[in-house]
Amino acid sequence: MTLEVERKFVCDPEIMRKLHDIGAKCIGQRQFRDLYFDSPDFILTLKDFWLRCREGLWELKCPAVSGTTPDNDTETLCTRYREITSFPLIQSEVSRIIREHTAEGSESNSSQKEQIDKVAENENAEVCSADDTKWLNDLNLVCFAEFKTERCSYMLERETGAVRVDLDQADFGYCVGEIEVLVSEGSDMNAALQRITNIAAELGLSCEKKVQGKMHVYLQKYRPEHYAKLLSAYIL
Repeated sequence: MTLEVERKFVCDPEIMRKLHDIGAKCIGQRQFRDLYFDSPDFILTLKDFWLRCREGLWELKCPAVSGTTPDNDTETLCTRYREITSFPLIQSEVSRIIREHTAEGSESNSSQKEQIDKVAENENAEVCSADDTKWLNDLNLVCFAEFKTERCSYMLERETGAVRVDLDQADFGYCVGEIEVLVSEGSDMNAALQRITNIAAELGLSCEKKVQGKMHVYLQKYRPEHYAKLLSAYIL
């Protein structure tokens, strides 16, 4: 399982020059559209699970188990998620989460339970493809966010390993940078966090506070009720 360790930062007008100065290589530019899904009562995101379809490819970001970190500042400024990209595994995990939530409710709708069980029975079947949305309907999942992003990506090679930097411009007017390291689950998390901290220092980034991501800003702007619930649950 892959872990995504990431720190966001504010893009200043000099960021491309700074990246060039520290030896970053541009590895491409692209545009993509993201669609995020959840139940009407936010079962997934209130547990910090983020189900996304990006240009027809599904991904589920799951909260990583917290471990020891070098210091509180590093922990606060970075996010860590497990990434699931196998469509059958995504179906399996999402149906499990919703099934457990439904079982917790004493007045759960029996027909909904039946639908969830049907999805669970087909988790390992090959009849579903990545563009098949029937399972979304069966689990009562709806799209709560949709936006396009223009991304310019850079790669930095260091003795400790490669670090990726993405510069994102969302179509709702928000620009943000991301320093990212991908590691396998069980790897030394402190080392990954330190690689990100080192690149941030090379770029001259301050360590004052955590920078908002695209989803944070999108929900605040377009889905204030959803945003408020996530704040109350300490997800955002």
